[in-house]
Amino acid sequence: MTVREVTARTILTKTGIPGINWCLNPYVGCQHACAYCYATFMKKYSGHDEPWGEFVDAKINAPGLLKRELRRRREGRVVVSSVTDCYQPLEARFKLTRACLEILAISTLEVSILTKSDLVVRDIDLFKRMPCVEVGLTITTDREDIHQMFEPHSSAIADRLAALKQLSKSGVSTYVFIGPVLPMNPEKLAEAIAPYTKSVLIDRMNYPWKARQVYVDHDLKWALDPVFFEETQATLVARLERHGIETEVV
Repeated sequence: MTVREVTARTILTKTGIPGINWCLNPYVGCQHACAYCYATFMKKYSGHDEPWGEFVDAKINAPGLLKRELRRRREGRVVVSSVTDCYQPLEARFKLTRACLEILAISTLEVSILTKSDLVVRDIDLFKRMPCVEVGLTITTDREDIHQMFEPHSSAIADRLAALKQLSKSGVSTYVFIGPVLPMNPEKLAEAIAPYTKSVLIDRMNYPWKARQVYVDHDLKWALDPVFFEETQATLVARLERHGIETEVV
């Protein structure tokens, strides 16, 4: 893993994501190296030759930039993060996400966070101080063997579920992103997350070609069939709505 400390020119980036005004990415690159990652396009802007998932740049001036840029941005919604995971393992060392959240906690911006890491529970104290924050866990399957195939460097499924539970029990508004839909038992996954969230987003897989070789290598090509996605989504939605959970397929 190549790790560099870099200085950025800006930290809040305008976005066209519906309902989101800005993105905040404290890092370039991501240690999780998920097989299906859509953010690999960021490599061409990074100056790195290493494969995606084998380099991370830490924007060490991110907190200072954020403090300065917030003087001109007093309303709106910011998502942390959009092309990296703000709680990837290096965050335990650099603490850039926490430093940025400490600044956002005294701002008037709405904050939305999405991660695959149970490190997120470290910052529950900050979430409790924020007037408007939601914290999402990406949970793509209920099966640890599938997790190891597609997302080997992210937190285990059981650890993500435990983090979701801890956030919910602490009074933090949570949501779950099931995307992409990987091979799973949809009934089991729905029952596991239902007690700890009121909102779920489901995304089948926008970039199946990125992960196709993983499916081939593990005799999972059947899970690339559109019928698999449709049936799994339908079961997930039905089970979640039975629990009164707002569910959206994106």
